[in-house]
Amino acid sequence: MDTLQEQRQLRLSIVATFIVGATCVAAGLILRSQALAFDGFYSLIDVVLTTAALAVSRLVASGGSRRFQFGHWHLEPLIVVFNSAVMATTCAYAAVSALQDLIDGGHDFAFGAGAAWAGLVGVFSLAMAARLRRKGRQLKSTLLALDARGWLIGGCINFAVLLGFALAALFAGSGLAHWNRYIDSGVLLALTLGLLPLPLASLGRALREVLQLAPDALDAKVRTVMDAVVAARGYLGYQSYVAKVGRMRFIDIVILLPADAALGRMADIDSVRAEIAAQLGSDIRAEWLTIVFTARREWL
Repeated sequence: MDTLQEQRQLRLSIVATFIVGATCVAAGLILRSQALAFDGFYSLIDVVLTTAALAVSRLVASGGSRRFQFGHWHLEPLIVVFNSAVMATTCAYAAVSALQDLIDGGHDFAFGAGAAWAGLVGVFSLAMAARLRRKGRQLKSTLLALDARGWLIGGCINFAVLLGFALAALFAGSGLAHWNRYIDSGVLLALTLGLLPLPLASLGRALREVLQLAPDALDAKVRTVMDAVVAARGYLGYQSYVAKVGRMRFIDIVILLPADAALGRMADIDSVRAEIAAQLGSDIRAEWLTIVFTARREWL
């Protein structure tokens, strides 16, 4: 993967997120809009998290070291866990704050100028989300996909705020005007409860990698390939171990042979390994593949 391109996209996102976040916080405070201010705080938190993702991208590109001999792939799911946990906590805190404000009777806010601002920022956020999602797919980058999700959430927040402001304008001057005090906090509460499942879902997926739970699809693929190889070559059996950490797949395969088996030349052994690797669709840049032969069952 082109990590330099990934890092350029993350740096662009950091600058844009900081500008959007700072201006949204200012607009929220001036207009007395909790929803706008929440969007700004959400973006500023995302600046810190995206900066951490950029640091991880640089470490992954640097390869391994004597201390981290398998590389820094394990840091990718860790940063996703941290990112998702912070975002989920932010949403939960904002939901509690909005609920408390509703219980206290709501508050007045300036919805005229806020509507225009929310619409402008919403369009920009969705454009950034589309760009980063496209780049993430091209580069197969978990970090860019995570950042794109953050921009998508930000865009949804702004359009929901725009909808709330439009509703407030509709109520103004009518018999429903007294409900305007509850619109801002109501929109914020609906937003946070609607957004909360997104970071929780990312948290669950990342925890599977941190805990090194075997990916079902990869495990099934390895077993299908090895069942065919063992049957075709007359081996006694095999044992496979798989894990996915960040963008790296780890596959260990131990093949059981008869005690008197003659493997032949090293070139023949490597040809068997190459055959298995080809059937697995292995990519040495994104995979740690180990294939071992033994005649002792206890070593499986």
